[in-house]
Amino acid sequence: MPDLVDELKFRDPVRARALSEALAREVDAAGRTITLMHVCGSHEQAIARFGLRATFPRRLDIIMGPGCPVCVTDTPEVDEAVALALQGATVCTYGDMLRLPGTRRSLADAQGEGAKVEVVYGVSQAVDLARSRPGEQVVFFASGFETTAVATAAVLLSGVPENFSVLSAHKYVPAAMDLVSTLPETNVEGFIAAGHAAIITGWGIFEPFAARTRTPVVVAGFEPLDVLAAVLELVRLVRAGRPEVVNCYPRCVSREGNRPAQEKLWKVFDVVGGNWRGIAAVPRGNLELRPEWDSVNARRRFTIDTAAVGGASHNLLAEHCICGRIMSGLAKPSDCTLFGGECRPESPVGACMVSSEGSCKIWHVYGGPPDLSEVA
Repeated sequence: MPDLVDELKFRDPVRARALSEALAREVDAAGRTITLMHVCGSHEQAIARFGLRATFPRRLDIIMGPGCPVCVTDTPEVDEAVALALQGATVCTYGDMLRLPGTRRSLADAQGEGAKVEVVYGVSQAVDLARSRPGEQVVFFASGFETTAVATAAVLLSGVPENFSVLSAHKYVPAAMDLVSTLPETNVEGFIAAGHAAIITGWGIFEPFAARTRTPVVVAGFEPLDVLAAVLELVRLVRAGRPEVVNCYPRCVSREGNRPAQEKLWKVFDVVGGNWRGIAAVPRGNLELRPEWDSVNARRRFTIDTAAVGGASHNLLAEHCICGRIMSGLAKPSDCTLFGGECRPESPVGACMVSSEGSCKIWHVYGGPPDLSEVA
């Protein structure tokens, strides 16, 4: 039997070099610039962390789309969480959501004003907190795509205390590619789909999109060789004019996906339309609790007075933020006049600089794209 440990090497420099050379040959043979998009902050992290853009051919443009769920959480959704906290509820959420700007306040601002805001690592921790504080109303401000939405659904199905509720800001991955494909300015020729979301949904979910838009999709994992292999496969599909779906993450993703997880997800959530911050109203873009879960739906359970936290923004720099264009793939972080200056991780102006999966923060941490102008 072959050595499985040896087979599962995803950071092998020799294999990486071979993939990079093959990619260069494919792009050179195309004789033009090829533009691809991934819709996952984890892919952007992998590309930046491992310096993969330095290995990409000059005429290959890999851009990040709306693949950061924190970044696309809309301002009114943050206002709802802030209002609940200021109304006396204990609001629990992931760390990246704490500093996400609302209209006038973030949850961190509300915390500074004395509101009860708790950072948790998962929904089950928020439930435990509710059980330990029976005299308080505990609201979990839920964000993330299908992967975290399944966790939220599973916890609700297992039973939660009466003082626990959910304010859902969950989003749905397939809507991200649909959104970009409808933008008149887009020139994206192929999509790299998020492997972790596809573990839940399966790669077959992308076939109708590929057929409808005549755009190929490749599902990718998150190691350097995963990304390089997926990019190479996608370039080959683009060159051949084949709008197919290819799974380059077979060790984790199947065509059907995780059926038990899907069953839990759709028992609890419906896909509905919603606004994505800075971009547009997105049909089938949000995951909202089904009507039978109204008893734990914070939007149904409480009167949320967002008027008290709304009004005109006090952040005069925000009008210069181009996060919406960046998340739509129409601009790069370095195109923003605020990037690295007025807008930094310690003092973010836009949502893309807040989250660890935001393209602006990733580019700031890792230095952005390499300057290859002096490379022969």
